Amino acid sequence: MHEATTETILQDLRTLVADAEALLAATAGQAGERVEKARAQAESSLGRARARLATIEAQVGAKVRESARATDAYVRENPWRAVGIAAGAGLLVGLLISSRR
Repeated sequence: MHEATTETILQDLRTLVADAEALLAATAGQAGERVEKARAQAESSLGRARARLATIEAQVGAKVRESARATDAYVRENPWRAVGIAAGAGLLVGLLISSRR
């Protein structure tokens, strides 16, 4: 559930950055001191958001790779235990699906 929440947040941030970029592009022709000041502030905030998003994506990617390595190592060290866990999970999923019918 944590990973799904993280991915949802990252997708929301990507959408926000894309929307902000579109808004800045749409208002590029607007003139005036207040508009220019607001655009400069928005561009600065957008740059920080892009950098933070890239950092978060890199951190999440690193954690996913580390988790995959740890899982692979565990399965290689304990193959029969991993098979048993997978079989138990499959049985549980099968029972849950059959009880819904």
